[in-house]
Amino acid sequence: MSSAKITNIAKNTSYFTFALIMQKVLSFTYFILIARALGPENLGKYYFAISFTTIFAIFIDLGLANVLTREVAKQKDKARDLLGSVIAIKLPLATFSLLALIILINLMGYPELIKTLVYISSICMILDSFSTTFFSTIRGFHNLLFESISSIIFQVVVITFGLTVLHFGLGLKWLMGALVAASVFNFIYSTILVRFKWRIKITPKINKELIRLIIKIAVPFGLFAIFQKLFLYLDTVLLSMLAGDRYVGLYQIAFKIIFALQFLPLAFIASLYPAFASYWKENREQLVITFERAMNYLIIISLPISAGIIILADKIILLFSEGYADAVLPLQLIMVSLIFVFLNFPVGSLLNACDKQRVNTINMGIVLAISVFLNLILIPIYKTIGASITVIIANLTMFILGMYQVPKIIAYRPKKIISTFLKVFISSLIMAAVAAYLKSFINIFIVIAISGFIYFALLFLLGGFKKADIISIWSSFIKKEA
Repeated sequence: MSSAKITNIAKNTSYFTFALIMQKVLSFTYFILIARALGPENLGKYYFAISFTTIFAIFIDLGLANVLTREVAKQKDKARDLLGSVIAIKLPLATFSLLALIILINLMGYPELIKTLVYISSICMILDSFSTTFFSTIRGFHNLLFESISSIIFQVVVITFGLTVLHFGLGLKWLMGALVAASVFNFIYSTILVRFKWRIKITPKINKELIRLIIKIAVPFGLFAIFQKLFLYLDTVLLSMLAGDRYVGLYQIAFKIIFALQFLPLAFIASLYPAFASYWKENREQLVITFERAMNYLIIISLPISAGIIILADKIILLFSEGYADAVLPLQLIMVSLIFVFLNFPVGSLLNACDKQRVNTINMGIVLAISVFLNLILIPIYKTIGASITVIIANLTMFILGMYQVPKIIAYRPKKIISTFLKVFISSLIMAAVAAYLKSFINIFIVIAISGFIYFALLFLLGGFKKADIISIWSSFIKKEA
């Protein structure tokens, strides 16, 4: 690989990582503001509509975005044909998905307000699907700069429009309109980029042979995407149906916190996945070392965050308002699953990079089935707590299924990972005890700073990480080329 291409990949990773962090920060800040303004019941209505439409959005894309990026990267001169064929596939899929959404929400007997919120959210569903298609085309040209800019502007538009709606008390319909405004911007922006910067015509193109090929390639990607999205959003829909809007609002507090924290492994995996794929072909020994380091680093990051949030949950919930007091226990339960959520990223990436994507898809299908089964049993009895318990069991199951496959791919050393885990666990336990003592009479942000210092000092003394690790991580940030 040429040095210019390596530099380009490094730049793209930097753009995407920075945008991901900014997007998560802005998104979570906005979530706190609307949660405080709406209260649990209205927040539940708002996020039920979003979750419901997100499930149907899966059936518009069906893995086509991944296929488009991959095929354009391999055949840039055929970008017009590939994009036109994908649009030709997506137009009927979008029509059918929208009709199915409208029919189902009417059959489910929800009140007019929630139906209207779903209808408004479905506009975002359609626009975002085609914006994703256009940005996927641009990704094929190894450019993430414009998509990174777009993701930040999207959140700025949502916050600006949304806060205006809250200030004037215009209600949930207009608040959902803030998402529509941002989706319209994204759609227009991505359309202009594809049409005028990359000079690709945006019209459907029916090439039966090419369409058949695209669909054939998209099937495994699409199946995994369906399982993954259903796993992420179906619990919210089931909670609405089986428990009510208030419990959806309470559950969203915990869900949004763990979702926001996922930028850490996501940013890590953005550069890790290509390395896994390369080492799988060229250097199996280095693949083992890289996998073990990835697991160790994510244990070091996830366990103290999990312990800290469990201890400080009552203080964190007060950031939203006292009306969310019943969200404390669900948040603590869901935080137990954080380490499995984080570790599933390198395990899943290893399977995909080493030609085991079919196994990954099967694992996700098994976990989805377990999740649905448990939610149907536990939500009617325990409401939000039942959904939170399901999150722990589902993510633990995904981790066990994935780790069962790892020894079949590489001869990794479990003792090294277990040793790191034990050192991190001891350091996190002491840190949590200090935080529990300090939180009653010191500001929460000062408690977090003190606890973080204590954790890393203890871990360093226990040999959980060494000076060489710090230098290695620092070098990865200051070097322009690797």
